[in-house]
Amino acid sequence: MSEAPAAPRLRPARIPGDGLYEGRRVLRRTPDGWEDRSYDLFELAPQAATIGAEIRGLDLARPLSPRVREELNRALLEWKVLFFRGQHLSSERQREFARFWGELETNPLLERGDSDEVVRFDKSAGSVPSFENVWHTDVTFRERPAMGAVLQLREVPPFGGDTMWADMAAAYDNLPDEVKARIDGAVAEHDFLPGFRRFYGPGRLARWQDAFPPVTHPVVRRHPETGRRMLFVNTSFTTRILGLEQAESDRLLRLLFQQAHVPEFQVRFRWQAGDIAFWDNRATQHYAVADYGDARRVAERVAIAGDRPC
Repeated sequence: MSEAPAAPRLRPARIPGDGLYEGRRVLRRTPDGWEDRSYDLFELAPQAATIGAEIRGLDLARPLSPRVREELNRALLEWKVLFFRGQHLSSERQREFARFWGELETNPLLERGDSDEVVRFDKSAGSVPSFENVWHTDVTFRERPAMGAVLQLREVPPFGGDTMWADMAAAYDNLPDEVKARIDGAVAEHDFLPGFRRFYGPGRLARWQDAFPPVTHPVVRRHPETGRRMLFVNTSFTTRILGLEQAESDRLLRLLFQQAHVPEFQVRFRWQAGDIAFWDNRATQHYAVADYGDARRVAERVAIAGDRPC
């Protein structure tokens, strides 16, 4: 009886650990047990598997009924970012729309629009750079980071200038079990200085240092409305994980920061003037793509105050 052939011998080879993980992604749009229902008051067109939907058939210049607000909120929870084409809202109406979801937030660190609640991003040759080309969640350096934001493009460049969003619940779902075990219950420090140091000098930063001391948030937070677990660390503001040596914290944070870069967790939006994006800041990170050269890009954002992450 002949012996079975020996298995081929392969040379030693490995991919360095602590990086992005290859293979199939688990793409759950909603929590287990979530009831999918149709939308009766507008048309919803998905833009990606778990994140991003265009809302059609609504004029946001008109007051919203409680029923429309309820359906939009359900869509926001399910899709994390909603897009509305060609709205051309006045700044006042943009604020009124955002107020359907709560008190408006002010941000003295960014350029003001026509009121304290409006942040204006006016980008062209020679302008001061700000939050582009970096994945981040807005204002996690606050004890109560923004619940969401309503962004409108007033002027678009002739090419480029897209914005991308990443689903941080999907990012958490796809972590290896051993990484989940390390971060569940962990707490991280967030500070405004790393993000704003990219484009402000020490003199301007020092004026706000006492007003915005470092705060702590869970590395994995639960969504207050859906209960889903989500990664809640970001490159701009998360400085360290408490209880770890700095080198170990840096290594783990680099791994967690990379999860926003997975294309399957993302949606990308090509702007036209007058378009609106409304996103759940609790469940997402976003990235403004700075690929339009010296052309001008003007956007205005209204943020909605949030709760303390837990």
